[in-house]
Amino acid sequence: MADEAQTRLNRRKVREGIVVSDAMEATVIVAVVERVRHPRYGKTVQRTKRLYVHDAENTAKVGDKVRVTETRPLSKLKRWRLAEIMERAR
Repeated sequence: MADEAQTRLNRRKVREGIVVSDAMEATVIVAVVERVRHPRYGKTVQRTKRLYVHDAENTAKVGDKVRVTETRPLSKLKRWRLAEIMERAR
């Protein structure tokens, strides 16, 4: 029973990416690179998603490596929340 409750609580997706824009108030844009194999040709290709992430304290800056978690819709485009800043930009 405890294992079932634990899996039910922790279904949120977690992604890591790099902040590409911090021009908005309380929002950053994070580019998440995903490597997938092409279905027909088998070559590994990179796909980039730009996620709108809620950053309440405006702590993340361009170039920072961050971890984001999925959350309820916060605005028209924001569905992610900043979990932690893993590495600061140099």
